[in-house]
Amino acid sequence: MHGGRDVLPRDEGPSRPARDWRGSRAAAIITLASRRLTGRARRIPLETLRARKESLVCTVRTVDSPHTCPVNLRRPNALLPLVTLLAVLLAGCGPVRSVKVIKLAHALDPSHPVHLGMAHFAARLAEKSGGRLRVDLYPSGQLGSERECIELLQLGGLGMTKASSSALEGFAAEFRVFGLPFLFSDEAHRWAALEGEVGREILLAAEGKFLRGLCYYDAGTRNFYTTKRRVVRPEDLAGLKIRTQESPMAIRMVRALGASATPIAFGELYTALQQGVVDGAENNPPSFHLSRHYELCRHYVLSEHTAVPDVLLISTHLWRQLTAEEQRWVQEAAGESERHQRELWNEATRRALDAVRTAGVEVIEPEKALFQERVAALYGEIARELPAVGELARRVREARP
Repeated sequence: MHGGRDVLPRDEGPSRPARDWRGSRAAAIITLASRRLTGRARRIPLETLRARKESLVCTVRTVDSPHTCPVNLRRPNALLPLVTLLAVLLAGCGPVRSVKVIKLAHALDPSHPVHLGMAHFAARLAEKSGGRLRVDLYPSGQLGSERECIELLQLGGLGMTKASSSALEGFAAEFRVFGLPFLFSDEAHRWAALEGEVGREILLAAEGKFLRGLCYYDAGTRNFYTTKRRVVRPEDLAGLKIRTQESPMAIRMVRALGASATPIAFGELYTALQQGVVDGAENNPPSFHLSRHYELCRHYVLSEHTAVPDVLLISTHLWRQLTAEEQRWVQEAAGESERHQRELWNEATRRALDAVRTAGVEVIEPEKALFQERVAALYGEIARELPAVGELARRVREARP
């Protein structure tokens, strides 16, 4: 990263090994010429020689040669004649192709179905663009937490990320609607709303904050899990300290059910459960399983109280640098990855529930109507406090497949 911008030299990418720069005729000529000019060979990136303007996407120009060549920078007059020679040589070495490399960072494990959805996005984008757009994935919080990645997008220091709708509530109030409990009647209703007009409207709600939503990823339904007490009805949550996301809507919902809401970063939750800082949490089955929280929480309650989607985000700084054709490729690839990820999610949910049952976790199916009754008043409160969010909730609930 240079100057607050997302610049990824080709030889810094995590996935593609550099080709041998001695493997082409042009590179061999450059090697010989540099030795004659400088007396010594040293490899430096071609993009350094071009001294191009830095941008959110790193443009790497490739011929049939690699992207490094030998130059000795110790001699002050060595670079100018070599650059001139390069211009002549590259003109006769075949077609030049530009590759734009985009960094996509997130905090999920590489085996998570949402990460696999993003990997599918990267593959489809590469195919649609004929290799001219390349996405490099950085999972597991390599470039920061969820919140930090969002802020990097706003600053122009990162190209893309994935964020929970709950994490976006502080950037656009419209995303609060997804935190309302029992908003969707079933999965068909949920996707009818997300893929319809109201869903697209919410997806673009944070564009004024430099965050453009491309698509939704399925994050399933959220369910309570506890370390000690079985939860069958809302009264069983009374007095328990339940970890929530840093979401005003999630906090209000947990409090309405009688529990004490305790926002804690997801990466710190295992230790918090282990040390008794909290008595439980709420999350979807794959996350409950992959985080190994089932080792500490032996009761998993299929309350399905919320279905908060993840959002694939692109920085508007980057979006505006893309051509209209490139924007179309990105949006089409995102839509295709959304549909692919939903299939992955359904299978991952089934496997996760089977795995935790095998590990001895009690999976409880409560009477959800009791939970719905306890939180029904939230809709009236939100309509009075946040009329715009209340109106969105009405439109979402009225959406039909």
